[in-house]
Amino acid sequence: MVTLYLFTALVLLVAGERCVELVISKRNIEHSLQLGGKEHGVGHYPAMVVLHTLFLVGMLAEVWLFKRPFILELAVPMLIIAVGAQCLRWWAVQTLGTAWNTRIVVVPGRQRVTGGPYRFCQHPNYVAVVLEGFALPLIHSAWVTAVVFTVCNFVLLWVRITAENKALQLLKSE
Repeated sequence: MVTLYLFTALVLLVAGERCVELVISKRNIEHSLQLGGKEHGVGHYPAMVVLHTLFLVGMLAEVWLFKRPFILELAVPMLIIAVGAQCLRWWAVQTLGTAWNTRIVVVPGRQRVTGGPYRFCQHPNYVAVVLEGFALPLIHSAWVTAVVFTVCNFVLLWVRITAENKALQLLKSE
């Protein structure tokens, strides 16, 4: 029973972290728009919000309602992966600075970032989302949430990355 409360606290901590991200994102969007930025790919954003909200609610519901077991041998590596994903996410956020936000806003004249984790991967924040989406629920054996989120997130990321790349191509042609 203690693990249920600890897991709930962890998920609530992640939810709080998401709220901090939204505050930072809002500030950065306003900054980018003041610099002449234009938003692209707005159609998928509501689905992204719903998916990420259901992810947090879903894993808690699955663990509490279906009494998923806590398996230490699974929980420890999944916690390490989830923490590593958070570190990667914040490295990406810090590297992008005021250019980071949860939407696709392209500012004319701004160069694509190639430092930090972007030296190794074009979309490190999405790598973090994929890792966390699989690992976080499995800390307390919420395997249905892990699988459903991973599949839905795959589709959403395909749409989002396509929209981002298209927006960046428009920028290159200006």
